[in-house]
Amino acid sequence: MTFHNLLFSCVLIASSMVLNAQESMLDLLSDDEPTVEYATAGFKTTRIINGHSFEMNSEGVLDFKISHRFGRLNGGAYELFGLDAASIRIGFDYGVTPWLNVGVGRSSVGKMYDGFVKMKFLRQQTGKKNIPISILWVSDLAVSSLRNTNSEIEPYLKSHRLFYTHQLIFGRKFTEGISVQFMPSIVHRNFVMTRAESSDVFVLGVGGRVKLSKRVALNVEYYYTLPNQLDPRYTNSLSIGFDIETGGHVFQLHFTNSTGMVENAFMTETTGDWLKGDIHFGFNVSRVFTLYSPKG
Repeated sequence: MTFHNLLFSCVLIASSMVLNAQESMLDLLSDDEPTVEYATAGFKTTRIINGHSFEMNSEGVLDFKISHRFGRLNGGAYELFGLDAASIRIGFDYGVTPWLNVGVGRSSVGKMYDGFVKMKFLRQQTGKKNIPISILWVSDLAVSSLRNTNSEIEPYLKSHRLFYTHQLIFGRKFTEGISVQFMPSIVHRNFVMTRAESSDVFVLGVGGRVKLSKRVALNVEYYYTLPNQLDPRYTNSLSIGFDIETGGHVFQLHFTNSTGMVENAFMTETTGDWLKGDIHFGFNVSRVFTLYSPKG
């Protein structure tokens, strides 16, 4: 073998070794751990209709909410099918961290002030870890500032105007258009009118969303109160509505048999009967503001 042939053979061998080394490096890079993909936009806002959804405000985001409930549809033309009467709640929800939200609000029903803490323990995801559901905890404190006209119970009400609600939320986004959640809850009332009523009321809630188009979704929400806890005049809360997204706003148009917009109110104080036309038309308007963007 001549020197030139030997040199050419060495170059071919060296080139082959370099190419093999590059392919091995590419194989190593392509074998990186899978990325985490979180489920997002299970609902369009942090509320389904009355109650919380498993969505959270991002860190640094303030959500300004205005909620209206008009009178009952069976009020007829004289009451303009409920439009002559209205109840309102104004609230502010804020994202402290990606897993912690807090909020405050004021409702005209019962002249109620409320505040809540909402924490996410698990977030639905695929990839490095497969977590099939999201799990959240919500604690709400409400106080009524309504003036009392019954002098016999006034001494009790001075220190018993508080309501506490604790709720677990188990939610899953099944497909791009379908999300469902289950909400076992307990409402504690510091004061009840009769011995037949329970101070601690256990409620099972369920909610869901079906996406109809890119900007429109159908929402349903139902809260079932376990038997023998409330006065018989109270009923279960059922709400059906539509979410309409328009830029930075989300409009929620719905029908509900509940007047109250705070957890203790719609879970334990609903008196409307759907079959009798005791239905309220209402809407929620949600507008988000980014107060700051976290680094990274």
